[in-house]
Amino acid sequence: MPENQRGRAGGTADGTRSPDMGMRPGPGGPVLGGGPGLGQNGARGMIPKVRAKNTKGTVARLWTYLRRQRAALAAVFVLTAASSILGLVGPYLIGMAIDDYILPRNYNGLLTLCSFLLGVYLIGAVLNWFQVYMMNKVSQRAVWQLRNDLIEKLQKLPLRFFDSKTHGELMSRTTNDVDNITSTMNQSVTQLISSVITLTGAFVIMLTLNVWLALLNLLMIPATMFVTRRIAGFTRKHFKGQQQNLGQLNGFIEETVSGQKVVASFCREDKAMEEFEEINRKLTGSAIHAQIFSGLMGPVMNVLNNLSFALIAFSGGWMVLRELTSIGTVVSFLNYSRQFGRPINELANQFNLIQAAIAGAERVFEVMDTPSEYEEQALEKEWTEGRGEVVFEDVTFGYLPGVPVLRQVSLHAKPGETIALVGPTGAGKTTIVNLLTRFYEIEGGTVSIDGESISAISKDNLRSQLGIVLQDACLFSDSIRNNIRYGRLDATDGEVEEAARLANAEGFIRKLPKGFDTVLAAEGSNLSHGQRQLITIARAILADPKILILDEATSSIDTRTEMHIQQALLTLMQGRTSFVIAHRLSTIREADQILVIDGGRIIERGTHEELLAAEGFYFRLYTSQFKRHTA
Repeated sequence: MPENQRGRAGGTADGTRSPDMGMRPGPGGPVLGGGPGLGQNGARGMIPKVRAKNTKGTVARLWTYLRRQRAALAAVFVLTAASSILGLVGPYLIGMAIDDYILPRNYNGLLTLCSFLLGVYLIGAVLNWFQVYMMNKVSQRAVWQLRNDLIEKLQKLPLRFFDSKTHGELMSRTTNDVDNITSTMNQSVTQLISSVITLTGAFVIMLTLNVWLALLNLLMIPATMFVTRRIAGFTRKHFKGQQQNLGQLNGFIEETVSGQKVVASFCREDKAMEEFEEINRKLTGSAIHAQIFSGLMGPVMNVLNNLSFALIAFSGGWMVLRELTSIGTVVSFLNYSRQFGRPINELANQFNLIQAAIAGAERVFEVMDTPSEYEEQALEKEWTEGRGEVVFEDVTFGYLPGVPVLRQVSLHAKPGETIALVGPTGAGKTTIVNLLTRFYEIEGGTVSIDGESISAISKDNLRSQLGIVLQDACLFSDSIRNNIRYGRLDATDGEVEEAARLANAEGFIRKLPKGFDTVLAAEGSNLSHGQRQLITIARAILADPKILILDEATSSIDTRTEMHIQQALLTLMQGRTSFVIAHRLSTIREADQILVIDGGRIIERGTHEELLAAEGFYFRLYTSQFKRHTA
């Protein structure tokens, strides 16, 4: 697949990829990308609505995050249990008040009992507040760990994963889905504890009050379970679709906003609105269905509870008239029947939240279960010699199965040599660099450094020895000093400023309001493109790499500035193996080897003079550029 259809994954200035999403930048700058182009436009409209695959397994995995806080959970359990038990005392005291004090007209006893009842409810309210407070702390800590694990996993995923996901969809998984999990943990854990205690306690007390009325109350349980399971089947499916469509919508918004200048330049505002309306329509449809089915749960449960209440009231009244029980017992029983149905009703009313959380958790765990590119790192070696001899032998590679981008490429870069890669767009130049940095793994052949296959070298160790400068500058919302220091975190302020001087960036940095401490806006948008590029070059200079990779590093800089940069880069490249990808052939005349790539193959190689003398592809390419610049 042509490289111009793949895009880069390096947090570029046009916002095609965030720098913190699964990337391990080399010391010279952000990583290179180059996937099959499914990550942005290709993902639209292709996300299917999928049922929850493993609800029990998802809940069990969420529980592993909660149980790490056993002491706090134990406190929550005790507080919830005490609050629930106090709630069960109230109806019993109300029945006692009717039979023992109201009917006999014992006012003093009634006052004492009511005071005690008030104390029970007040203590229950206080315990409930502490239970909510403790559960909030537990859930936030659990989700903090979950979010950390998710981001850590994203940092270790291969670029192929990001080729198939939109930027906004990943953001949705780390924000919307995790927020749904947080809300559910806050409410559902304590609700479950309270429900078990309340259901058990209420039923036991009802059995002691009147066995026949208790058995009558159980008649509604099969109906409740049947309705809950039927509605759950529909709700789960639509909530999963809602979360997926929400991620798709976020991806489109992020993509459109970051590329708004392109949208406006080509007058595609109406087209963007059409696409947005289509995605928004899908989201609205799935959300409506999810809310409708989840909204049915509460009303249906209320109807069932009211039928149960009416049946018990009629039966209890009949028994009072036959003098088979007392009025106070029936009143207490009616209150317990409400308490018996209330937990089920509350869980039904929360059902949409629970379903959304399970769907979101599945999407989060789907990312966390993706194989990491660092899983085999413990078996890999460390590259210590550092001579910088690079050899490609019959390397074949394709981003998609059956679509090779490189075909049996072989090259030999001796230590300290400068290798220039030239050729038309999509020929495979950037792909060679992607394989050297192990952003993608080769399919055939071998790539070695200093006689050691890079597949046997730790990726962290390998990339720490590489300095990479991309055509699109990647800067962070931090000070200029820290953006340069990103190349080597232990560098002193003096070393940072020296690197900026060598990159010819010190002059404009000193003129900024706070100099090197000036904080950049998002993606360095408060600097010109050329200034941003100078900072990334300074970052590479500071890294002092053993192998230097320049991918059109000076393409965004004016000719006068380029002269100064070229001199700095020549100084930097001395004694280092350097790979230079260039379209302006005038910048690579001094290269030790020039490799001409076309159609995924090296069709010519030699020095600038040798290739001109051969009057082949390079000669035609060079003369066409020369004529264009002199015309």
